[in-house]
Amino acid sequence: MIITSLLDTDLYKFTMMQVVLHQFPGAQVEYKFRCRNPGVKLAPYVNEIREEIRGLCSLHFQDAELAYLRSMRFIKSDFVDFLALFRLNEKYISIVPQANGEIEVSIKGPWLHTILFEIPVLAIINEVYFRNTQERPDLAEGRSRLTTKIAQLRGEGLAELKIADYGTRRRFSKAWHEEVLTTLASQLGTGATGQFAGTSNVLFAMKLGYTPLGTMAHEYLQACQALGPRLRDSQVFGFESWAKEYRGDLGIALSDVYGMSAFLRDFDMFFCKLFDGARHDSGDPFNWGERMIAHYTNNRVDPRTKTLIFSDGLTVPRTIELYRQFQGRCQLAFGIGTNLTNDLGDPPAHEPLQIVIKMVRCNGQPVAKLSDTPSKNMCDDERYLAYLRQVFDIPQPA
Repeated sequence: MIITSLLDTDLYKFTMMQVVLHQFPGAQVEYKFRCRNPGVKLAPYVNEIREEIRGLCSLHFQDAELAYLRSMRFIKSDFVDFLALFRLNEKYISIVPQANGEIEVSIKGPWLHTILFEIPVLAIINEVYFRNTQERPDLAEGRSRLTTKIAQLRGEGLAELKIADYGTRRRFSKAWHEEVLTTLASQLGTGATGQFAGTSNVLFAMKLGYTPLGTMAHEYLQACQALGPRLRDSQVFGFESWAKEYRGDLGIALSDVYGMSAFLRDFDMFFCKLFDGARHDSGDPFNWGERMIAHYTNNRVDPRTKTLIFSDGLTVPRTIELYRQFQGRCQLAFGIGTNLTNDLGDPPAHEPLQIVIKMVRCNGQPVAKLSDTPSKNMCDDERYLAYLRQVFDIPQPA
């Protein structure tokens, strides 16, 4: 089996799931899968993918895993008690091969019982695809590339630059993911003086002794479109509900569900002071960083006390550029995903899959994000997208 533990997922799945248990236990949702790579045919592997998902649904949390979750300061005891009874149910997910060679993956059911599907299912699809199309992966090339990245990160003036692994969902394989993490930790160092800050993967954080990292994700703020009192207030409702749950902990706000301008309109002085920072995940990161720093200054908050997290398709050279532009002006954090965990050669032979699973409905109504990168938008209801743009005063894309 590819997935042998329900901890083999991103931390933010558990932090969001805790909010769902406590505040939205009755929410019903639907997720859809998309592969953005043209011409990739996943249908030949559908039976293998189904078999792996069947194995995923046989798993339950082990006592040591529950104890590890319970040790986190922001995870509450009743949530861990719930997880002790939890299993993923195969009835909530369907995988159907299409005539064009693609696959249709749909996840539909209670949010509380479907939220943990996304990351392991994406990891399964990735690994099944690559073990069938690259039976002899060029690990030597992957190691060489990783060595180059580490050398770049250890360059002059970069001792304070720290990176984190955000690469579970698009990793080449579980085994390669673990090798990358252990190499980064041994070469860059961990802890206060190291440059490797930790990983979003909870299993590897527990197994290898790294810091587990994560923020909120898009699905949380998207669901608030259906769960909040009024659509225009859904972003504010989402931030307030998060603060109600965590009381100042886990204080990083996601900024791109409605685009940066709409985020800044809602992220007023109260939220500037309440949250520890914000995360970038679409649009130009340099422009985003400058706007965030100006926004804090305009709201009488010292940006040097706040953290800006960059996580959108980062490479090591881009990370270094961003660090040099914003160093000393704010606190900085960088989450690198695919470029760390799936870089074993050049395209097209070694093209990583650009696959996502996104929430498309909550409580029967469409939900969507209006990203600063239009290709990241995912909604099958154009009328709803138009309404969303109108409500949040977002221009129609050119």
